[in-house]
Amino acid sequence: QVQLVESGGGLVQPGGSLRLSCAASGIRFCDYVMNWYRQAPGKQRELVAAVTSSDTTNYADSVKGRFTISRDSKKNTVYLQMTSLKPEDTAAYFCNAKKVWGGWADYWGQGTQVTVSS
Repeated sequence: QVQLVESGGGLVQPGGSLRLSCAASGIRFCDYVMNWYRQAPGKQRELVAAVTSSDTTNYADSVKGRFTISRDSKKNTVYLQMTSLKPEDTAAYFCNAKKVWGGWADYWGQGTQVTVSS
């Protein structure tokens, strides 16, 4: 059974930092591009960051220079280190695994809430 379990969300002040984690199970981790998406109330879900098994990364322009995505193949975990947080970063953050080797598959976590407020 495939599971993506996010953790690390919470309330943080503007300018603060937070690290999100997504632990994957039931998949061959190296076959997947790992992504973080976010969705704020009333807004479209957007791709925040992506990382391949070879550690190539991509970021949304709005978070570039502030967020860092990484993956740990030994732990089957992807991280999103968020710094210099802004109120507009407030959203539900979702971990996504997209298979890119040996077939197609797409899995989602349940999400973790990040609220940036003073």
